[in-house]
Amino acid sequence: MRRRLRLPLAACLAALALTGCYALDPEMKRSVEARKTQTPTAPAPASPAPAKQAEADPALAEVDVRRIEVVKGMTALPPPSDARAPATSGEPRATIIPGLTALPPPSGTPSDLPPPPAPAATDWPVRAAAPADPAAATLAGQTVDAVATAYVSLSLEIGTHEKGYIDAYYGPKGLLDASIAAPRDQKALLVSTRQLMAKLDEVSPDLTDPIERQRSAFLAAQLRAAETRLMMMGGARFSFAEEAERLFGVRPVLRPLKSYDSALAAIDNLVPGEGPLATRVEAYLDRFTIPKDKLQGVFEAAISRCRGRTVAHVALAPGDSFELQFVTGKSWSGYNYYQGGYHSIIQVNTDLPIRLSRALDLGCHEGYPGHHLLNMKLEEQMVKGRGWIEYSVYPLYSPQSLIAEGTANYGIDLAFPGQTRPDTERDVLMPLAGIEPPADDKYWQLLDAMKALTGARLTIAQQYLDGAIDRATAVQLTEKYLLVSPARAEQSVAFTDQYRSYVINYGLGEEIVRAYIERGEPDRDEIWRRFALIIGEPTLPSDLLAR
Repeated sequence: MRRRLRLPLAACLAALALTGCYALDPEMKRSVEARKTQTPTAPAPASPAPAKQAEADPALAEVDVRRIEVVKGMTALPPPSDARAPATSGEPRATIIPGLTALPPPSGTPSDLPPPPAPAATDWPVRAAAPADPAAATLAGQTVDAVATAYVSLSLEIGTHEKGYIDAYYGPKGLLDASIAAPRDQKALLVSTRQLMAKLDEVSPDLTDPIERQRSAFLAAQLRAAETRLMMMGGARFSFAEEAERLFGVRPVLRPLKSYDSALAAIDNLVPGEGPLATRVEAYLDRFTIPKDKLQGVFEAAISRCRGRTVAHVALAPGDSFELQFVTGKSWSGYNYYQGGYHSIIQVNTDLPIRLSRALDLGCHEGYPGHHLLNMKLEEQMVKGRGWIEYSVYPLYSPQSLIAEGTANYGIDLAFPGQTRPDTERDVLMPLAGIEPPADDKYWQLLDAMKALTGARLTIAQQYLDGAIDRATAVQLTEKYLLVSPARAEQSVAFTDQYRSYVINYGLGEEIVRAYIERGEPDRDEIWRRFALIIGEPTLPSDLLAR
């Protein structure tokens, strides 16, 4: 089923006002009323575009960034100037002001230093104080620009060797055509990847702008993931933990399966009866299955609510839109294919019956404030706002995915905190689905209790991929610890077969994002502010873990 939905912001808000979709949403009503009583102010000025780099030396030849090779003494990129003052041993090459990075530590975080005053909007991004060698910094910035373009082309070439490696691309068509016309073989791409990593290592110390240093760190992490994936294509195998760390930037520490037995016992008390616990839970949740002929209306309403609760806190790009499709034959339950131009295709897999809880889950995760919002903000702020071409390509097996999946999963609770989710499902979605609302809260209590089992999926995946258990055992353990039917367990293990350690990005990614955003017990406005910073700036998993 397909239906194209284009939802300009003004039209959406007008429609929401007419339909009264916030009538059941006390938090939203408070937010709207508070905004109405505030004195109108001019919109905050947009962050200034990065200062133009100094003009390149006209004597330097143009470089084909696709074929860039970094060979000492023969590099296609100009080497750092010999006139640069030698670095003093033990002293930093650039001055970084604590606290004034693009992603500041949460307020309330303990610090050995008093927090510096926040910069004015017109002063951002913050420049390092008194750079020792402006010429070297300019040259380093130009080098990073060239590496960024080479990285995009490299990623597109890798994508010709593995279906699904490129999750999204909306950069210049000419670069795409040139990259896939005669792609290099995997060994040549691996050499090029390592050369680009070496070039970044060489010039990064000369970058004096904190945001430029973050940009370089992002590119280095993405290239390390590309190196790892190319090695895997060539037959290399890593342990589950090492693979996850090399691809996604985090080394998972997993709990033994027996540690989830107490959570199973608590759920057993919620769903008493005879037979296996998974069978009882499945039978109970099946009561809340959305009929196929109701899927379109229920999901459109769910995504509308997700969008409405997001726009109250985050400004959307003009003319953002999505197309909702229902598909079959997939190992996943939902997917966002970002097309560029602030447009996404959101697909929902109907191989298995879809329960009501998945409507808001997928609406938030794939749409707002999840993947669609993240990709939209990256295009708006990074690609168009800063001219950083590296964000126009999204290699699936990279640290970008932990940020993407972690924020998308966290976005569900962010958009629907506390009682707002049960209220929306009971009063809006269940009637649309023709489902009789329950007389008590047992349904939502069960869903909340099952969240405690999320980590078991990672442990099962680790044991399976590391060869400690076979596939049949992985399916059986998935049934037991995730409390699903044999068919759903089979789908879960099929996902692990296809995407391997990618599974860490959901539960572990959410945990990392939640810990960062909720540090220091912030209020709701501050929580949304931190969330917007994560999805709109160059952010790595290590950035969230380090603060």
